[in-house]
Amino acid sequence: MYRYDEYDQAIVDARVAEFKDQVSRRLRNEITEDQFKPLRLMNGLYLQLHAYMLRVAIPYGTLSGTQMRMLAHIARKYDRDYGHFTTRQNIQYNWIKLEQFADLLDDLSKVEMHAFQTSGNCIRNISSDQFAGAAADEIADPRPYAELLRQWSTLHPEFSFLPRKFKIAVIASDTDRAAIQLHDIGLQLRRDATGALGFRVYVGGGMGRTPVIGKVVRDFIPVGQYLSYCEAILRVYNRYGRRDNIYKARIKILVTELGIEEFARQVEAEWAGLAPLGLDAPPAEYERIIAQFGEPDYDRNAPDTLDLSDPDFALWVKQNVAAHKQPGYAIATISLKPRGGIPGDASSAQMDLIADLAERYAHDEIRVTHSQNLVLAHVRKADLYALWTALADADLATPNLDLVSDIIACPGMDYCTLANARSIPIAQKIAAKFEALDTQRDIGELKIKVSGCINGCGHHHAGHIGILGVDKKGEEAYQLLLGGSGAEDTSLAKILGPGFDENGIVDAVDKLIGFYRSARSAPDERFLDTYRRLGPAPFKEAVYG
Repeated sequence: MYRYDEYDQAIVDARVAEFKDQVSRRLRNEITEDQFKPLRLMNGLYLQLHAYMLRVAIPYGTLSGTQMRMLAHIARKYDRDYGHFTTRQNIQYNWIKLEQFADLLDDLSKVEMHAFQTSGNCIRNISSDQFAGAAADEIADPRPYAELLRQWSTLHPEFSFLPRKFKIAVIASDTDRAAIQLHDIGLQLRRDATGALGFRVYVGGGMGRTPVIGKVVRDFIPVGQYLSYCEAILRVYNRYGRRDNIYKARIKILVTELGIEEFARQVEAEWAGLAPLGLDAPPAEYERIIAQFGEPDYDRNAPDTLDLSDPDFALWVKQNVAAHKQPGYAIATISLKPRGGIPGDASSAQMDLIADLAERYAHDEIRVTHSQNLVLAHVRKADLYALWTALADADLATPNLDLVSDIIACPGMDYCTLANARSIPIAQKIAAKFEALDTQRDIGELKIKVSGCINGCGHHHAGHIGILGVDKKGEEAYQLLLGGSGAEDTSLAKILGPGFDENGIVDAVDKLIGFYRSARSAPDERFLDTYRRLGPAPFKEAVYG
């Protein structure tokens, strides 16, 4: 994994010192909260319902054991002993005290971590495939290119005050585990007819108030030119993106209004004008960064078989373990959706344990996933049983990846000032309704996503079943949406009908799943595929009829 050089550390140290001074001035009331707000937002600090919330950057979701231990330390010392892993592959802390914040930033900087550009109208944390560098189906590790994007975008002077926040994701396989078509820029690494590496570039995707699926702005850009091409896209957006209306400020609105052909024409013209400036990294820089992501020291003699005689272990392997490109190895997903748990939450003790297990069994690497789980990407098959046993003892071995209880949920009105309704209790009640693993496995792949407001941090528009919390005459209510997907078969969920109260939405989901189980054409037909085959009408009848 990538390690900071002297430039990275100098940038972080300087930024921490600057923000420590800004915090000190706020505590002395030398600046008002309104004056402080844009400063803290550029450093990942939000003021929520009960306290400050801090969002820590985890570029492309990759952590070392040392860094995970620091996150555990932050949870113990500065929060209430837990952290919340997000769909942006970051971590959030919900109970931060401003007077302790300077010390917290210092602690983070000691392990090559920081919190800037996790909020504000800038290029946010670059996300990627949580299986990157290990997946059997990828053509190359996409993380070096995500890292170069991180370096390019960090404190970029031209793009620090964009019309609105900007999100980029990078993958390298046909299987999309990062929802690239729902990003402002999505990059898919691929090869052209000659075998050369390059990117298919999607632009203008996003969720929130106006969900849009990104469109291909260029089918192939060589890897040596993708930085300047991204620069051209950002320049066009920065020049023409709306600043008069926060709800129409994202690049998806600009692309929709111009049309993809006109937007592409303007990007190509801008890119041509950038050619003399030499904005792309030289080959030596690519080579330097790619070398930082070299393969782990694999055991080339590791056995490629598993003893599955323990049925509980066999169930976990079947559901939570994926194929690895290296024989004798596997990719293990750690569920942060235990029975009765809050999606994405981990205690400090659990984080410490995961750090230990990563060092012992996974070449000291941990990944944060788009679906609020964690991954150990390089585990010998011979070590899987010992890993599973340790995880089970810490309530981290729930075999529910991509099943009905593996729910994405934003913090909702339990924490967020923007929320209209609670998300966490809805996720917990639905998961409890289907807690029997036999039932979950019979239902099969079913992605439920819950947002507490129209901003869509729970990605409800990308859920096979999406749930949106709304305010209905001062009461919490929930809209039900069906048919979304954030994968390579990207689609946007549509509202099924009138909303429900808290108990009603849980009953409605129960009815939907009951109908699906009776209507699917085969035991392995997914909920999403049954919905696409039959259309919304019979599902609507099952819920409202």
